[in-house]
Amino acid sequence: MNILKTMLVAAAATAAMGGSALAADEDIALSFNLGAATDYVFRGVSQTDNEGQIFGGADATLYGIGYAGVWVSNVEFGNGTDLEYDIYAGIKPTIGVVNLDFGVYYYGYTNQPTGSHEDYVEYKAAASTAVGPATVGALVFYSPEFFGKTGKATYYEVNGAVPVAEKVSVSGAVGHQEIEGPADYNTWNLGVSYALNDTVGFDLRYHDTDEHGFGDIYESKVVLGVKASF
Repeated sequence: MNILKTMLVAAAATAAMGGSALAADEDIALSFNLGAATDYVFRGVSQTDNEGQIFGGADATLYGIGYAGVWVSNVEFGNGTDLEYDIYAGIKPTIGVVNLDFGVYYYGYTNQPTGSHEDYVEYKAAASTAVGPATVGALVFYSPEFFGKTGKATYYEVNGAVPVAEKVSVSGAVGHQEIEGPADYNTWNLGVSYALNDTVGFDLRYHDTDEHGFGDIYESKVVLGVKASF
């Protein structure tokens, strides 16, 4: 947790010292986020052993189409690993009414046991479009060597979001995680988001999978989160 706090403080300091200079460059837009949640759920599975989460990140939009960023969060795998850091980059072109997203993600972990091979890379392809007031989309992530060197893995998802009132929206997703070996499972979530203002938002979400037998981190859960973006 000390490493996480140090990285979040560094991100805030960078925003304070460098934000105005970057804002002057219309080709590069920089943003930051900080947040907390009652659990860190990734594709239906708790990454914090059903405990709380603190996270933060920085994102750069490049020339209106490219992006790059870094994001950190505490984790708890029961083996000493205590921090996840994600580094990612990609492009977001638009073809007609369809918004595309092609990216690459690196997931790194600190204090992992020797030989656990938790770090891995994924490639992303996503598309979304407006249907009336709603937004619907689909995505796929592919890893040639998944977490723990478990082999090739592919994640498929369809998702959607719709505003239901001023500052309130409902969103959900259904996904399928394929992993080499007997580790495949389905996952889904449904939640409501509330924008307190232009900076702070809340999200209350139900998560579940169809493989509770894999352990309690795969069981259903309700997660409350808050995020500040600036």
